Amino acid sequence: MKRGNIHLGGTARSAEDVKRLHKLGLQFAEIPITNPQKFSNLVKEYKDLKKKLGIYYLCHGPREGDPNEMGSLEEVYLPKILEILPLMAALDMSLLTLHLWFDARFVKEEVITFKVGLLRHIIQKATDSGITVCLENLSETASHMVVPFTQLPLLNLTLDLGHAQLLTEVNTSYGFIERYPERIRHVHLHDNRGGDSYQDDLHLLPGEGIVDFEKVFKRLRAMDYDRTITLELTPSEIEKCLNQVKELLARSGL
Repeated sequence: MKRGNIHLGGTARSAEDVKRLHKLGLQFAEIPITNPQKFSNLVKEYKDLKKKLGIYYLCHGPREGDPNEMGSLEEVYLPKILEILPLMAALDMSLLTLHLWFDARFVKEEVITFKVGLLRHIIQKATDSGITVCLENLSETASHMVVPFTQLPLLNLTLDLGHAQLLTEVNTSYGFIERYPERIRHVHLHDNRGGDSYQDDLHLLPGEGIVDFEKVFKRLRAMDYDRTITLELTPSEIEKCLNQVKELLARSGL
């Protein structure tokens, strides 16, 4: 599904999901890889499906676990990411979205510094395989991302429009678009109702929450965004809202 230069895709947690997304006319599937050892047994199936359908894949990395536990980040999270990179290369996945929390209201300063080091190592390895690494915003504002973006010139951003509605009165997407337009390489689309904790991340269909998608899309249009948007919903949910998303994109000029 292409509107202008925008490619629309969806989250695929199985090969069957990939088939359903393709049937809906979507151009790519974003595949979460939480256990690289288990996923390695599925690479051939996904590769054959990719060739058969003419679809392409992006990758979503695993959650980090305790965001302040440096030992776990180094001994569990980092090895998983490094195992994922060759799997991505085997499936021609060119973009990796990472969950690493940088909200200084909740993450210790020394841990933020440590995470920058982890990202530097990941980016070096990913670049060797032609993979773009994107940090996904969670509850952060644009100001919280100053440290990683200043220190890591090759780090990019997956702008999550639903997460941008958490712990804030004004959707933080506007701040990211204004401050880091050149870093935004991918977008996640789902709705939320606000809230003051991670438990309020509901991943609703557009219109079921309070995100003003048309306004955000117009800001993206103003910065000439022309890349990929993942509907972070199930295939059944995507089927329900796809026409609405297309209409929002059309009204915004994307």
